[in-house]
Amino acid sequence: TELLKDPRGMSAGWLDHELAGSPDIKMSNLKATGDHGVDVSQQMDASTASCLVGQGWGNMLIPRGFTSTGHVDSAACPTLTSGNTGGFNTNGAYLFPCPSCGPAADQVNALAAAMHSCPAFAGRIWLDIEGTQYWLGDTDKNRAWFQDLVDSCKSQTMGCGIYSSQSQWSAIFGSSSYSYGNDLPLWYAHYDGVASFSDWATHSFAGFTPSIKQFMGTTTLCGFGVDQNYAPTGAR
Repeated sequence: TELLKDPRGMSAGWLDHELAGSPDIKMSNLKATGDHGVDVSQQMDASTASCLVGQGWGNMLIPRGFTSTGHVDSAACPTLTSGNTGGFNTNGAYLFPCPSCGPAADQVNALAAAMHSCPAFAGRIWLDIEGTQYWLGDTDKNRAWFQDLVDSCKSQTMGCGIYSSQSQWSAIFGSSSYSYGNDLPLWYAHYDGVASFSDWATHSFAGFTPSIKQFMGTTTLCGFGVDQNYAPTGAR
């Protein structure tokens, strides 16, 4: 799939080769109890945010805050502002790292500074761990760089979490049991179209306890491209 090369981030479920966005999956069957929200990689306006909230997706909005080319995404703060205007309950931002661009701390610090200066930001930074092609080609080097990333994120005043999947974690770090950072909240990707953690027993890794599940990716809601997410009420 082309999403293997997509620098937007948030595609670990596709990289698991799961089928997302199938026309056979009815949205009315997905919305079980719990909280539902979206993550996005493009700038969202307030009317789209309001539409999403009206359709029941207003519990979380997580835009891309940092890109694979090594810079803060300028669309993040306007999207968060639109989300607040449209009525989203909680938010955050995801950092799609660039290990070949320089120190992990510099990337975390850049995003943290941008979010501190964005009045609409009130959530945590999610570290987007996927795509071996974006990493350093060596599991030991990947682990060392990731550990700096986690440590730098933990040093910030806002919260920190991890986004990944079992297959991506293993491919980047060499083992699904590698456990650095597993004290952080986990947002995992598995595109089975099921808004629950019922799959966690077979998709668990690294000793994490999940907080959010990305259960469908690259779908269109309110005329806007989103990934769809579930969390038990209050768990994130």
